[in-house]
Amino acid sequence: MSNNNNKMPDYLASAQPNPKSGRAAWSKNIAPGYAGVMLWFTFWFGLTGCCNGGAAGVFAHGYMIPILGLALASLVCFVFYYAVLGVMGMRTGLPLYIVGTSTFGAKGGFFLPGLLMGLLQFGWLAVNIYWSSKAVMAFFGADASPVLEKGVMIGWGVVAALLGLGGINKVGKVVGKFHWIPIISLIILAGVSLPYVKDFDPKAMIALHQSLNPSIGPAVAASAIIFGIMTYVIGFFATAGAAGVDFGTAARDKRDVFMGGIVGIFASMVFAGGLASLVVAGAYGNPAVVEKLKELATTDANTLGELCNMSFALIKILLGTTFGKWVCLLLAIAAFPSACFSSLIAANSIKTTLPKVPPFISVGIGAAIAILLALFGVAKDLGSVFGVIGASFGPVCGAMAVDYLMAGKRWAGPRVGFNPPGWMAWGLGFIVGILPNFGCAIPAAPFWAMIVGGVVYYLGSKFGLESKVLPYAAADNQAKDE
Repeated sequence: MSNNNNKMPDYLASAQPNPKSGRAAWSKNIAPGYAGVMLWFTFWFGLTGCCNGGAAGVFAHGYMIPILGLALASLVCFVFYYAVLGVMGMRTGLPLYIVGTSTFGAKGGFFLPGLLMGLLQFGWLAVNIYWSSKAVMAFFGADASPVLEKGVMIGWGVVAALLGLGGINKVGKVVGKFHWIPIISLIILAGVSLPYVKDFDPKAMIALHQSLNPSIGPAVAASAIIFGIMTYVIGFFATAGAAGVDFGTAARDKRDVFMGGIVGIFASMVFAGGLASLVVAGAYGNPAVVEKLKELATTDANTLGELCNMSFALIKILLGTTFGKWVCLLLAIAAFPSACFSSLIAANSIKTTLPKVPPFISVGIGAAIAILLALFGVAKDLGSVFGVIGASFGPVCGAMAVDYLMAGKRWAGPRVGFNPPGWMAWGLGFIVGILPNFGCAIPAAPFWAMIVGGVVYYLGSKFGLESKVLPYAAADNQAKDE
């Protein structure tokens, strides 16, 4: 092997672990950080309509099946995607793009997970731009000009990118305050809807949707609902799971890692998604709300598609137009810091992997693409977007976790060049995860992409395909379990 391959890349040589003095309790960093993502209204909006037929598919067997599927998916996210990577971050104090070099190699780490994480953030930014702009337009009402909507999308993306590049610290100081907006909104919506949950009739819901939209087919099996929810939730969480390494660097010990994940990931997901499911069930158990939905769907073609899940239209019906439109606007405001953080993560990842390219240019190009994806409605299709994200980062999480466990529950350190088992694991896992986007039905594909990534890495390691480990001081000075 050449000396060039054995040379330590500059980004590795200059990396410094986060010291113990820079860490804090899980309630001050990990939990609120993850909760801010899980409480994002786009997550619980999409959850209630993530199966074929929208809500008519998700709630075909009542509201307990989707809540069960949500709890199972949340547990999978915590155990299989976050927990091991969070401990890796805690022990090493090093960020994801450094720790990933054990799995993908010192050179390969530039691309996986480094550059890929940055590029996928623009997909997240596109989703944020699209749905946040829709929330803003819900404030102005159905008569608002389409030109205004396009302007909001462009302005939202530009400002988020600029703040992500230069002013994110100011945004970060107030982000915790925004967490209360979706929490309070869900509680208020639940207070209006929960008294009618007992009257919810899944068959009546399906019949209503079929009368308004004949393309909706018969009820799907309960197992298909659970798998559909797992696909959606895991795809949504995949990059956040890999970022568990970064979150873990702020943890003092394993208890911080686990408690932060239990509260910030599992509990936040179940709270937001579970309460949203009950709100939808209660809404369809209320005859007055159903009549308003029917009237709105027959007069507004755009609302017909939104009728099948939690939506801005449903919020305004449940809370009244005046109060409801303000709630929609506040939900948009609460989502804005996430757009800034997506830009920040993209800038940091690209700056690390492409140091000669000014961040203003790289993030500017990425933000422009994100804005176009929002303007043309590509970002509306959450299933496809999260399918790509889940396929991309499921294998990353699986391979990194297996690499860590096989090294004796420690980070082995950077490996020379492009570590073959890591890239084989990612390639085969990605193929499995992306197949549903091309019409191939694979239940819970992001989960199987992660499993394939882990299995392939294990086999590649057992066959002796791993690159040799480069001497690296940080790999020898890992914190012991508390």
